[in-house]
Amino acid sequence: MADPKDPDSLSLAGSSSAGGKRDASGKPDFSNVQGGSDTVPDTAGGGKPDFSNVQGGSDTVADGGGGQRTYTVERGDSLSAISKRVYGKSKYWKEIFEANRDTIENPDLIYPGQTLQLPDIDTDGDGDAGD
Repeated sequence: MADPKDPDSLSLAGSSSAGGKRDASGKPDFSNVQGGSDTVPDTAGGGKPDFSNVQGGSDTVADGGGGQRTYTVERGDSLSAISKRVYGKSKYWKEIFEANRDTIENPDLIYPGQTLQLPDIDTDGDGDAGD
């Protein structure tokens, strides 16, 4: 008997002891096989994974060091949401707006795919921006 944990002992050849049915020509009968895969447990109902808590966005350093950071706007973003995500507080949205005045006319109108410059802001009041 083949050990299912030992790949060398497994074979693709049919086995009558495994209960495999064969058609009249001697070939295995796969007429009752159903396709599909379920790698995610069904916890949300309907068999679909729950991505309701996923947040988009990107925060990158342009030149790998002391350069200007950028952020690519995702669907549903606002300047205050970006500020909260990047700086920990939404109140820094005005600084993001001021740093991007050349590309943003109205702070309430930003678009997915738009790349914003993220200014260095002293968020903890120690006089050192960007920490």
